[in-house]
Amino acid sequence: MSIWQWAAGIAPVPEESRISLGEGVTPVLRSRSIGPKAGLKNLFFKLETTLPSGSYKDRFAVVAVSHMKSQGKSYCIASSSGNTGAALAAYCAAAGIRCEIAIVETAPMEKLKQMLAYGAELVRVRGFGLEPAATGETLNLLLERGRRPDAMFQISSFRDCPVGMTGVQTIAYELARQLERTPPDHVFCCAGGGGLALGVARGYQHLLSSNSVERVPKVEVVQPEGNATIAGPLREGKAAATPVICTTKVSGLQVASLTDGQECLTECRATGGTGHLVADEFVWNVQARMAREEGIFCEPAAAVPLAGALKAAEEGLVSPEATIVCMVTGSGFKDSVSVDRMVGERTAPMLSVDELAQRFQRT
Repeated sequence: MSIWQWAAGIAPVPEESRISLGEGVTPVLRSRSIGPKAGLKNLFFKLETTLPSGSYKDRFAVVAVSHMKSQGKSYCIASSSGNTGAALAAYCAAAGIRCEIAIVETAPMEKLKQMLAYGAELVRVRGFGLEPAATGETLNLLLERGRRPDAMFQISSFRDCPVGMTGVQTIAYELARQLERTPPDHVFCCAGGGGLALGVARGYQHLLSSNSVERVPKVEVVQPEGNATIAGPLREGKAAATPVICTTKVSGLQVASLTDGQECLTECRATGGTGHLVADEFVWNVQARMAREEGIFCEPAAAVPLAGALKAAEEGLVSPEATIVCMVTGSGFKDSVSVDRMVGERTAPMLSVDELAQRFQRT
């Protein structure tokens, strides 16, 4: 299976140029613990952690890099807060395309190492991803470099790279098939630039226009309080997304500029969805609960959708009977600092065989 089974619903790429690393239908699991404890009878997780590079950004990268291959491009210039870069580096390696990536200042080292392992060339830029001015100037430089005849600029946003981002719409196509008997009432998505939520909303609108579904779910936008570019204005009924000075420590969602923010606000609101803001500390707590209560090992950003759903449940914004899907967007292996936070002081002591026997006798 690969994403190309949905070729009719994404940007056209000639079959001979399509690459694949086996990305395809990711699992949907019913919550065994957290949902029932919160009074949510039909809470599901969409595990994008099982994709080849460990995040949903593979859906973008496989289409983007295949499109580059079809255009005869040999140089990918990109920007990333982590997962986009890892995905692009992986698919560029598979396609034999040079990959150079400008990284946000605070990207976790694990994600940088993953990109380097694939052979990508990296540079971190001071202020990028945190300050709107530095972010805008960096993107302008990257856009200019992407105009080289052999190059193409890639960033996971519909505004700048609409071809690749159609791959994200396949999340909706999969959910419609996987939950055909109990269609989702809400899909909770984390947001940095807004591309994930926008892709899900557009995917469902495509299905609706082709009469493949009878209705679309409410696409809910969840952001950390320290990066309320979309969720805050959406919740407050404002017409426009708003750039901010980013203060959240949740890696991957530190996007101070709007990128897809305005379109995300408009199209998610059209589905009936709204915005949800969650504190960083609550995100850390939910991330740990997902590991310990559900067996789902994810990075902090991937816990943000569930944090938003739990807060919405407390506020009475979702029905206990509703079918709710929380996107789990990236693997826990991508952020060791957050894993250290979950593990705390626990360790694995070194014992002799006799000491092991004594331990077992005591317990």
